[in-house]
Amino acid sequence: MVHSKYPGIQQRTSVKFTTRKAEMKAEKLWSLLLHTIVIIGTVIVLGPFVWMVSTSFKPPGQVISFPPTLIPRPPSLQHYKRIFTEMNFGLFFFNSIYISIVTTVSSVLTSAFVGYVFAKFKFWGRNVLFFVILATLMIPFPLLMIPLFFMMTILHLNDTHLAIILPYIYRTFGIFLVRQYAHTIPNEIIDSARVDGASEFRIFTSIILPLFRPILSALTIFLFMMNWENFVWPLIIIQDGSKYTLPLGLAMFSLQWFTQYGPIMAGAVITIIPILIIFLFMQKHFVKGVVLSGLKV
Repeated sequence: MVHSKYPGIQQRTSVKFTTRKAEMKAEKLWSLLLHTIVIIGTVIVLGPFVWMVSTSFKPPGQVISFPPTLIPRPPSLQHYKRIFTEMNFGLFFFNSIYISIVTTVSSVLTSAFVGYVFAKFKFWGRNVLFFVILATLMIPFPLLMIPLFFMMTILHLNDTHLAIILPYIYRTFGIFLVRQYAHTIPNEIIDSARVDGASEFRIFTSIILPLFRPILSALTIFLFMMNWENFVWPLIIIQDGSKYTLPLGLAMFSLQWFTQYGPIMAGAVITIIPILIIFLFMQKHFVKGVVLSGLKV
């Protein structure tokens, strides 16, 4: 009766209901599309990783069996035993650990010190010098490899681990990241320490470095990954097989046994373990360091 007396109200109510129904349908379709994209992206990203781990534990007869199986039955460590007994995998792993740790620690310390100086000290030509350092990011590393190779030859460092470490002691990316983060630290903290008679070294080691913990944690993960996965420069500078890093050893192993997928997958699994361990230990500060580093220019 009410609607018959007021047809306009009935029409508007019907339109609102239809509009709301269309909006709910659009939201459901959009949500379905987003979930589909996320699922596809997850499969693309994690699929090869899961298959790599699965293949590394498969018995030799199941590695290339058809139809393929995801879960090995029964799980086997035979491929892991082969890479340690039939190739110098342990030596390659030690070389990579040694080079990556030394290079990463050196890079983090130099980045912390230089980034702090550029952010908190005023001296003539500071901005020009920082711009010159930052401009080196635009130079592709392949352009520097030939000059670096000649430099290492002159210094008689060819075919040594030191030749791998030296070019990466200073990281422009690390200096820039630390400088950005240092701008978020109030100058009053440093000025108060100076008034209390603290030396610049004491200020840096006792005050600045603890405050740098989030950004240095993030930087450590980034730099360790870069150093751990470094392939081209060690390939050029190292000739002695006993000094190979893990990426070089895996490449050599893949060329010799390119059809032995099980041992290759086992080697790849071991290769990513150190990166996962470092990330798990430092993930608490990782996101915080990355976010805060871009707050102030």
